[in-house]
Parts: sequence; structure tokens; C-alpha cells
Amino acid sequence: MKMKLMVFLLTVLLIPAAQAWADPDPNFHIYLCFGQSNMEGGGRIEEQDRVADPRFRVLADFDVPSRNWTKGQWYDAVPPLTRRTRGISLVDSFGRTMVANLPANIRVGVVKVGVAGTKIELWDQDSFRGYLATADAWKGKIANEYNNNPYAYFVELAKIAQQSGVIKGILLHQGESNAEDKDWPQKVKRVYDNLMKDLNFKPADVPLLAGEVVNADQGGEKASANEIMKKLPETLPNSHVISSAGLPCNTDHLHFTAEGYRQFGKRYAEKMLALLGYKLKN
Repeated sequence: MKMKLMVFLLTVLLIPAAQAWADPDPNFHIYLCFGQSNMEGGGRIEEQDRVADPRFRVLADFDVPSRNWTKGQWYDAVPPLTRRTRGISLVDSFGRTMVANLPANIRVGVVKVGVAGTKIELWDQDSFRGYLATADAWKGKIANEYNNNPYAYFVELAKIAQQSGVIKGILLHQGESNAEDKDWPQKVKRVYDNLMKDLNFKPADVPLLAGEVVNADQGGEKASANEIMKKLPETLPNSHVISSAGLPCNTDHLHFTAEGYRQFGKRYAEKMLALLGYKLKN
């Protein structure tokens, strides 16, 4: 009887400890997603978007009592993927396309943070305080939700995610607010370099995919930014620019429609799949 009791106690005590120290799952591929309003997303959610795929997961960015979500926990990636938006973004179709084209044993998770209307300087640890000090009050109010430091908040979530899987890439959609800024590529590189350092990444292992803003062929108000974006790989070798050509947009000519987001996410996924050695099946 004493022996059985000892075995029982050891089981109760050791199993949780083993689980707590379990290695990250190499078949759980995680993508860090950040930017401004098009990364937040606002496309109308349709029934096709509500169908859960257990292989596509999202890390909760906040506590969301109405959904029983707790910050830092993984959930089925059913939109909206962040607390701050009620719609879909390119990340929704990115994840769905990835799992549809990867082997069945691979899951995909996303960590997503977006702050509408803000420059890339918001994500630079050397300049974000000065930027917020002169930014419109509503932008500072949003940043305040992320403890006045969206970059640090993003890194905190990324470190939590690293405990569960392997970060395979970074998705960026930002640029409308830096439309005429020829230094944008260098500024993106600084943010990328900080992420490499803070998350202990090897740059060769973590590509950055940056999407263009609404294209000139759709009357994009900030389409001139795309000419600057095309130069990003010259500054950041492990980066890839995703074309927005032909993607439908809203009447503001700044934001994509729901269908535009779906197509855009698929383009991001097609590039990421190719980098991983896979082809898009459909």
C-alpha cells in the first residue's frame, strides 16, 4: 500500500513538472505579425471565415472575457484575431492557406499586434517615445493599451509563443504613414535587428515578409510608398516584398476589402511556403 501511494504521489508531482519543461514543438510553426491598420484588419467577417481549423491557432493578445480568452494562451484562430478589431486581416487567410498546404502534422500559430495610423518609428526602441510625444492623441491612446510600448508588448507575446513552438517568420504590413520616407527600409531593418537580438534569432532562419500598400492600379492614396518598399531587400537581405497589385480596396483607397485581405494573405503564404520548400496546391 505504501509503495502504491509513493508511486501515485510521484506521478502527481512529476508529470506537471515534465509538462512545464517540455521542449517547444518543432511542428508548431509560429509567425509574428505586426504593423498598422491593415495588419489590424477590418474586413467584413463572413461564414467562411468563422470555420475553425484546429491546426491554425492564435495567441491571445489581451484578456477577452466575452470570448473566454486569456492573454498569452492559444486558441483556434477564428476572427477577430485581436481584441482591437472586429474584422479579418491578411493574417486570417495567411494561416488558413499555410495549414492547407503544409503536411498534416504541422500546425501554424500567429502572434498579432497592430496599431492603426502609426509610423514604423513606433516599433523602434530608440525613437518610439519621441514619436509618441508628437503623435496625435488617439494614436497615443492606442499605444497606451500596449503599456505605452507596443514593441515590448509584442516581444513579450513572442517569448510566450516560443515556449510552444518555433518562430518561422515575420509578417509586416506598414507603410501608409511613411509613404514618402526614403529611410523606411533602414528603419524596418532596425526593428528587425532588434527582434533578432531580443528573441535570440538567427537572421538566416527568420525571413521578413512585407506587403505593399494599396496599389496604384486601385487608386491607392499612398501607392508611392510601394516604390520605396521594393528596395527593402537591398537593405534587409532576408526580406521579401509581397505585391498588392490588383487587390481590391475600400473607397478610402487606404484599406483593403475582405476579399482583398483574403487574396493578400494567400500571397504572403505562397511566398512563405516557397521559402519552406512547399508549393501552393490551390
